[in-house]
Amino acid sequence: MTRIASPARGAAVLAASVAGLAVAAGAGLFLGGKATDAAAVVAVLAGADDPYLAAVLDARLSRTVMGAIVGAALAVAGVVIQGITRNPLGDPGLLGVTVGASAAVVTAAAVTGSGFGSGSVWVALVGALVTVVLVYVVGGRSTSGSVVTLLLTGAVVSAVLSAYTQTMTLTRPDVFDSFRFWVIGSLGGRGLDVAAAIALPLAAGLLLAVALAPGLNNLALGEDVATSLGTPVPLIRAGGILAAGLLSAAATAAVGPIAFVGLAVPHLARSLVGIDHRWQVPVAALLGGTLLIAADIVGRVVARPEEIMVGIVTALLGGPFLLLAVRRGWAAR
Repeated sequence: MTRIASPARGAAVLAASVAGLAVAAGAGLFLGGKATDAAAVVAVLAGADDPYLAAVLDARLSRTVMGAIVGAALAVAGVVIQGITRNPLGDPGLLGVTVGASAAVVTAAAVTGSGFGSGSVWVALVGALVTVVLVYVVGGRSTSGSVVTLLLTGAVVSAVLSAYTQTMTLTRPDVFDSFRFWVIGSLGGRGLDVAAAIALPLAAGLLLAVALAPGLNNLALGEDVATSLGTPVPLIRAGGILAAGLLSAAATAAVGPIAFVGLAVPHLARSLVGIDHRWQVPVAALLGGTLLIAADIVGRVVARPEEIMVGIVTALLGGPFLLLAVRRGWAAR
């Protein structure tokens, strides 16, 4: 049964989400692949001279920042995709973002013969955005059943690019050696320079998603009703695809493919604040950041002194969560 949260409930959930993100971020500084004394961490944060622990905290800070912004980007992209398609199983991967980024970085590695350095962020971002544009141009201009056509086009493009990527990695061992680490998805080794590189498309995508929230509310009532209310449905849909494309492309380019965040977090946000996208977008952004930071902490702590990449952790945790969401009917609320 659909519902709309009261302003008081929405504000309370938003405040609790901010607190949860703060707790997760704090835990990200104190917990990691190596056990660190809490008092020593506090001392370094206060300015104590400990070069080794300072370096450890710098690495943890970078991972925490990347987890917050990437998780937020994927979660908001999921909210927008589910809104414009009215499909509770909608996810950024429907636009071919992941396979587009993968195909681009594989091609760059094959052409240049080099590994996946800092320039791979830009390569992946371009590849993901080009794929989104291709999917929209080919499948999004149908006036009849445009959503279905768009999803089918995304599936076809994804299948073709996946086949291309697999062919390249199987026939080029040097490409495979570099690609196999990127394709899992990890927050490790991503400095704040990577966050700066994706800041512009990420900010643009978030602002556009916020601006589209009222239109997505009307679209949830059906295209005919939305049109009768004066909502420019084609424009809202195109803007949603652009917002989701920017957000998911930036996130994928920065850390590689991360599963389930864009699919599961919108369900959780909807269960907490209802169907109003004006609440869903900010709450999902905060929950997505919290979830990804927490998943990264779990991957570092349970496998000490090694780590389980965050892409694996989200996949392991996301499956049972999504099953629970379906069984409880969160998608239908």
